[in-house]
Amino acid sequence: MKEIWIISRRELNSFFNSLMAYILLIAFLGFSGFFTWISGADVFMVGQTNMQSFFGIAYWTLFFFIPGMTMGLLSEETRSGTIELLLTKPISNWQVIFGKFLSTLTLVCIALAFTLPYYISIATLGPLDHGSVWTGYLGLILMSASYIAIGLFASSLSKNQIVSFLVALLIGIFFHIIFGVLAGNFTGFLGGLFSYLNLSTHFESISRGVIDTKDLIYFFSLIAISLILAETMLTRRRF
Repeated sequence: MKEIWIISRRELNSFFNSLMAYILLIAFLGFSGFFTWISGADVFMVGQTNMQSFFGIAYWTLFFFIPGMTMGLLSEETRSGTIELLLTKPISNWQVIFGKFLSTLTLVCIALAFTLPYYISIATLGPLDHGSVWTGYLGLILMSASYIAIGLFASSLSKNQIVSFLVALLIGIFFHIIFGVLAGNFTGFLGGLFSYLNLSTHFESISRGVIDTKDLIYFFSLIAISLILAETMLTRRRF
């Protein structure tokens, strides 16, 4: 566990040293703040004290931001040759994968923590369903963890960060958009399958305040499969 925290802290420091963390925080808060408080679909125009407008924009913003955060986690180390040096240390592939995964998820959680004033402000405007707010944040964290794991796998495939970014975005588009479109065009077993594979189906269920076991299984399965694939690619690179 100590090795995982060391790797995680190292990656988190690299985010802040390269300005990646600051760019993410400023852009994320800018987009989410604008659509929550200023745009035509903000809380004042909707006339309801809820955070659905924030969760809606955060859902899309993080979808595009996370591939940019993960694209260099393994590909840049492979390109520079530091991955070979890292793998010669007395640490396992899983410790490397979990350390990098945890560092990126921590950065996303920091970004979400900065939006808590939105929650406090909206709560002062009228009655607010606090349970749906916290499950909405949980949904964003689970969604982010899924795309971070996918991004790690994409980063393990190539030495080129741009290729890793595009692969992560392409895989994410299937879960974010395409499976939902296919679910609307098929019925029966295929329709149900595509609907289950569609990430927004599970996110919307959780963000409404309903924590269903099948939604948790979906997210944890997607995270586990992606991390296993990333570890497999790292093992192939090691040997």
